[in-house]
Amino acid sequence: MVRLSGKVIDIEYRGLLLNRDDARTIGVLDGDRVEVVNEEKKAAAQAFVTTTATMLPQGTAGVYQVTNRKLQLDGGEAIEVRAVGRPASIDFIKKKMDGGKLSMEETQSIVREIVDNTLSPGEISAYIVGTYINGLDMDEIEYLTRSTVSTGEQLSFASHPIVDKHSIGGVPGNKITLLVVPIIMAAGLKCPKTSSRAITGAGGTADLMEALAPVAFTASELQTMTEKAGGAIVWGGATNIAPADDKIILYEYPLKIDPHGQMLASVMAKKFAVGADLVVIDIPVGRDAKVTSIEDGRKLARDFMELGDRLGMKVECALTYGETPIGRSLGVNLEVAEALTILKGGTAPDSLIQKSAAIAGIALEMAGKVQAGAGTEAALSLLSSGKADLMMQKIIEIQGGDPGVKPEDLPPGNHSFTVNAPETGYVVEMNNRALITIARAAGAPHDHGAGLSFHKKQGQHVKKGEPIFTIYADRSWRLQKALEEGRRLMPIAVEGMLIDRVPGNRWRSPMH
Repeated sequence: MVRLSGKVIDIEYRGLLLNRDDARTIGVLDGDRVEVVNEEKKAAAQAFVTTTATMLPQGTAGVYQVTNRKLQLDGGEAIEVRAVGRPASIDFIKKKMDGGKLSMEETQSIVREIVDNTLSPGEISAYIVGTYINGLDMDEIEYLTRSTVSTGEQLSFASHPIVDKHSIGGVPGNKITLLVVPIIMAAGLKCPKTSSRAITGAGGTADLMEALAPVAFTASELQTMTEKAGGAIVWGGATNIAPADDKIILYEYPLKIDPHGQMLASVMAKKFAVGADLVVIDIPVGRDAKVTSIEDGRKLARDFMELGDRLGMKVECALTYGETPIGRSLGVNLEVAEALTILKGGTAPDSLIQKSAAIAGIALEMAGKVQAGAGTEAALSLLSSGKADLMMQKIIEIQGGDPGVKPEDLPPGNHSFTVNAPETGYVVEMNNRALITIARAAGAPHDHGAGLSFHKKQGQHVKKGEPIFTIYADRSWRLQKALEEGRRLMPIAVEGMLIDRVPGNRWRSPMH
């Protein structure tokens, strides 16, 4: 153990920077673990070591911000630094990498040390890769779900049932939560909805809702809002509900993987933590969706329902069409305005209305509000009557937004470019991934006015020169970047004539 002077370094990182001479005295190298103690405030934290020969003098240790949240140093206080051994959970991670089955206790150890920042990014990645390669059986998935819930806050309601919904994602424009939650609430049911921000998409539900009201609330605030208004739509990352899941997702993203067992546990942990009794899972199926076949969709649905049984939740799944965007828009303002238009009596786009009513209808049937088979019609009635709109106004108001907001208050970006059909024919293909890439290049979801608006969709007839879609951006350079992506990709085909350039093809699109 060595006593050093602690210097706070304003870098959002977890660790401790040591002078190399001090590191040798302590007996640690780069990447080793140390325990750091602030005796004055009786606080301690584990940290990973990096060393320097020039940035810090001997006798001074640099404490990064993430580590300092536990140590609470103001700067200059004396700290004690000592080497510590490796965590027990590393052996369990290696066991999984070797194809072994983890126990409840071993899973709890891994999850707890992820939340406590005891495991390094490389060790967390090793765990994720181990579960990706060797999989998790249903016992392990249950252990992971329960362990994930136990590390965070949980909601508890006096009255039941509590209803929740989730889409596994992979389809652009899937803004149905903005319609489904108000419909469920209009039927007299409680729905505390936690949602995510976009990672690879053009707008997550939390991004969309943030255009209407704040979305960062604690778990207790979410519970209070749900009890008062009947529901809310908030960002899950601020609630401290299932925090281990948020950390795991952070390390899955660079690898572009979503292990089957991890995904099941991720979804169901958050439903379990908000106290849900009834859960509807939307599983889009399509070539560019996360689930590419009906057979795989049915298998995933069976796994969700079995896990629900183990956790005491009733789960039903809907396999939905995932070949094309939902509705006629991508991007925050465009999608939110589309949802508000429907809530206020709009009758298009039909794909968005029908999917929302079908998902909400399943929830109404599960809760016994209507007979089996009558859910979709009941949901459509709650939507067309304006009752769902009143519930959305309550959500917006209780979350601190303007309940009087109108679709026209959410304009698209000032910079735009419309792509027209090169020939008369039918729209035969829409490439979801390419469309998302173009929308993100235009600035979505960060720039609320950025995105795409579709004038024609798959299966529709189009005449030569008619508009097929328009790209919007808040900034001109973003629009140019989106156009460059459009020329590189193949987002839409009209009877085999591509709207975008194909490398090596002499045909040139009107975007040139």
